Amino acid sequence: MKAVSVRLRVFLLFSALAVACVAAVGVAFGSGVYRGVVPIDSVVGPLIIAGFLLLGLVMSAWFAFDKYIARPIDRLAAEMRVRAHCNTSHEIDLAETHYLGDLAHAADAVTRRLGEATFETAGTVARETARLEVERQRLTACLTEIPVATIVVSATDKIVLYDGQAAEILAQTATPRLNAPISDYFEESALGRAKQALANDGNEIAFDLSDIGQSITHSAVMRSFADGGYLLAFQTANIRLAPDAARPLVYDFSLLDREPPPSLIDCPLRDLVYCVFDTETTGLIPHRDEIVQIGAIRIVDGKLVEGETFDTLVDPGGPIPRASSKIHGITDKMVMGQPRIAEAGRRFFEFSKESVLVAHNAPFDMSFLRRHEKAMGVAFDHPIVDTVLVSAIIFGTTERHMLDVVCERLGIRIEKKDRHTALGDARVTAEAMKRMLPLLEARGIKTFGKLIAETRKRGRLVADLN
Repeated sequence: MKAVSVRLRVFLLFSALAVACVAAVGVAFGSGVYRGVVPIDSVVGPLIIAGFLLLGLVMSAWFAFDKYIARPIDRLAAEMRVRAHCNTSHEIDLAETHYLGDLAHAADAVTRRLGEATFETAGTVARETARLEVERQRLTACLTEIPVATIVVSATDKIVLYDGQAAEILAQTATPRLNAPISDYFEESALGRAKQALANDGNEIAFDLSDIGQSITHSAVMRSFADGGYLLAFQTANIRLAPDAARPLVYDFSLLDREPPPSLIDCPLRDLVYCVFDTETTGLIPHRDEIVQIGAIRIVDGKLVEGETFDTLVDPGGPIPRASSKIHGITDKMVMGQPRIAEAGRRFFEFSKESVLVAHNAPFDMSFLRRHEKAMGVAFDHPIVDTVLVSAIIFGTTERHMLDVVCERLGIRIEKKDRHTALGDARVTAEAMKRMLPLLEARGIKTFGKLIAETRKRGRLVADLN
């Protein structure tokens, strides 16, 4: 019964009470008929009337209890979880819970104090994080000036770190991605031979390494780590970032120790790589309208990877209606010369490889992409998570689940300039997904399989609110 909500338990209780009341009336009337006190033909009508009256009274009592007690309890519990797990100062709406008496005020006081203590700690952490970020920026600047591109790879051949110059090399083949297989970028057989030679001959080996298309060959050095991982270094005297170009140093060393899960179903939610995306379109009809922008950002190890974003305008091949341009601000002039969906979609597919696709009202965005799969030459067979349904799991199916409302509940600020841009909406959706992960875990939903099972239960209950 742990997984059964308070509202469902209350409904089952009142349903049982209604059945018991009707049964009691039936037994009373039946007893009179059995003893011959009341003729049977005069009992049927009053029995039916009494049964319906009792059912109406009990269901009216249930409706009032559900509206004023059970539903506010569910809402209060959800808002307490948001405060406890999302480190937000989001206010509990006491007006919606005043029928609970002092319970709501007590919960508000406890969570407010918890929030104050959390923010005090968060302030200390933020200051230390800012100091470390300054040091990271200095290190990144130093690495950029050294003509060596650096990639750190785990024992399972997944990318754990790459610097700005390495990003330039990786981008010649595909979009740089943390936790992506190194074989997505370089010839696997050459890597295998180098690893074998390294195991036989020492801690460092120089060799030639070609990209997977064998169009570019690099002089590389491989150096081993004690845990089985290794470092790849490339001489990059010919690679220079522009003065105003981004110089990412993208890394997550926790990936070095991560063992691959036995299956996707059993994979912990925090261990998954999520590609959170959004599209802007010429209209709302997937079989007729077209995509004009795709934006995406990746979540690795429960954190947004700011150095890994995807943002492109798309030429829809026809005029963009003025009504649509008023919403997302994209005009015919802006998309002139931009890639068509076949190319843009293929590039997005490469960016999202080996990840779980996440979107707010995912069926809408996926229907536009899948319509052009043949032209792209790809199949979007990724696992998919819809944040509308994730919100429904946490806050209940009777609540509203528009993106703005979900962000407000989670204490996420949406910049007006970013709203209704593909990357802007993808970023706030990613932040919402990140904040909802601990809320799911608090409900006992800790693996991808359990999440999918819960979303399937609600898939038919939540209306499309976008």
